[in-house]
Amino acid sequence: MIRIIGLDPGLRRTGWGIIAVEGSRLGFVACGTVVSDSAEALALRLKALHEGLCAVIAAHRPDEAAVEETFVNKDAGATLKLGQARGIALLVPAQAGLAVAEYAPNLIKKTVVGAGHADKVQIQAMVRLLLPKADPQSADAADALAVAITHAHHRTIRKLVG
Repeated sequence: MIRIIGLDPGLRRTGWGIIAVEGSRLGFVACGTVVSDSAEALALRLKALHEGLCAVIAAHRPDEAAVEETFVNKDAGATLKLGQARGIALLVPAQAGLAVAEYAPNLIKKTVVGAGHADKVQIQAMVRLLLPKADPQSADAADALAVAITHAHHRTIRKLVG
């Protein structure tokens, strides 16, 4: 059995979700959101994300990590800030010695829902169907579980190809 942490990076809220995988069986472990205070300086917000994710990894000890890739936004400043939060989401599991995979949003949606342009409600519904014990309290946590599910389905292929 392996544990996978999925991360949905964001500067305000970074969702995280951990699943257990045994063969083709998926099980819910935990999920949540690391939040930064928008009133604080960028450096302090990134520090809060770093510390929060470090605590999650220390508490749940996942074996592998997967992070959602960033899409390009019309607002260059917002895209840059999201990229910095995404850097934290990539850094923390790598510092913990975990292999880190990255997945495009459309692949995550297609894997979990069956359509590359699914909305957040559809993702949450399918996450609850695939992981009946899961009850994510935010869309960010549900998205993070979707990232972990995607990695569970694609990890064997990635190992063969990579």
